[in-house]
Amino acid sequence: MRELEPPERKMMAGPLQQEMERLLKSAFAPTRLEVINDSASHHGHAGDDGSGESHFTVVIESAAFDGKSRLERQRMVNRALGDIPGERVHALAIRAFATGEA
Repeated sequence: MRELEPPERKMMAGPLQQEMERLLKSAFAPTRLEVINDSASHHGHAGDDGSGESHFTVVIESAAFDGKSRLERQRMVNRALGDIPGERVHALAIRAFATGEA
């Protein structure tokens, strides 16, 4: 699997980001996975709960998305993350790709 985040950013991942990465790896065996914490860009905005883990972008590539529409892919990611979207994270942007699309 290609990991595109620099090692120092990976080491600073908070517990929620680590949980998201674990759940997505388990559900999709991705060939590419980036869970990007965008929370600092939203400090003081609506949905910023002060935790430092309120806004994320997920970029994922997996064969599990082959033949699926964009909406189906997003629903699959949301299901895999359980109560995280909407309950524990204020905002989640999802960019899900089939193998070779990214």
